[in-house]
Amino acid sequence: MLDDISRFRRFSRAVTSEVGALDTSFLGRGRPLGAARVLNAIGHGRTDVAAVRAYLGLDSGLMSRLLRGLEDEKLIKVTTDPDDARKRRATLTARGQKEFQAYEHLSDGRAQDLLVKYPHPETLLEAMDLVASALGREKWILEECDPRDPAARYCLEEYYGELNRRFDGGFDVSLSCDPDATDMIRPRGCFLVAMSDGLPLGCVGLKGTDKGYAEIKRLWVSPAARGMGLARRLMAEVEDIARDLNIDLLRLDTNSALPEAVRFYQTGGWTEIDRFNDDPYPDFFFEKAL
Repeated sequence: MLDDISRFRRFSRAVTSEVGALDTSFLGRGRPLGAARVLNAIGHGRTDVAAVRAYLGLDSGLMSRLLRGLEDEKLIKVTTDPDDARKRRATLTARGQKEFQAYEHLSDGRAQDLLVKYPHPETLLEAMDLVASALGREKWILEECDPRDPAARYCLEEYYGELNRRFDGGFDVSLSCDPDATDMIRPRGCFLVAMSDGLPLGCVGLKGTDKGYAEIKRLWVSPAARGMGLARRLMAEVEDIARDLNIDLLRLDTNSALPEAVRFYQTGGWTEIDRFNDDPYPDFFFEKAL
């Protein structure tokens, strides 16, 4: 049997081959993967050169060579930031935009071909999400947004779907207090979404009330990121926001069908209290003084 290191290296070889990392002409467009990735990042709106370099994890020397090559091909234009002369910005030319679109079409087709070949594409995608989340862990971003925004709605729908599968009798959000999360918007509260390179990985809401406390609601982490500390990051951030809003007491509730959530709160500085609402679903109640 293969040991752990051998399995990891087997995986690395398979991915290297699949993504064309060693090709001198990535997807047949005449340039290697590195240059194509820089073009892709710029095409997706990352115009700050330093931000592109950080996003791709490139050293400054290689980044400069790749930019020069793309400039020589007249695919990009590099200029000084008009608001900060220390920064450089890269934008696609008309020719670069066409090349970017060609890569997008070819990349989408390559992904589709792989998924069609695999007998259980959803299982494969779940494994890909897990690997991408783990490898990109240092680049997770917590963003504050309106709970009605697309990324927030994605997380909430995934959260409701999981509750529906795990609760006896299912789950209907319309029976909960504030089903539209309208109290999770400043200045009463807030809503946070964790993002990993465009994929929403988790969320949490801070619901303002007029009862002398605020509530933590809808803490959810994708299966692709569980066990990696994301829930604690979300909770720490939302608690900091609560302090900024001059909230000094938080409460939350959960259900015994979610034993991992119960343990999380029991070990996270929360104190179990008596029921404080008439929501039909929870049977555990906690509070925390800030």
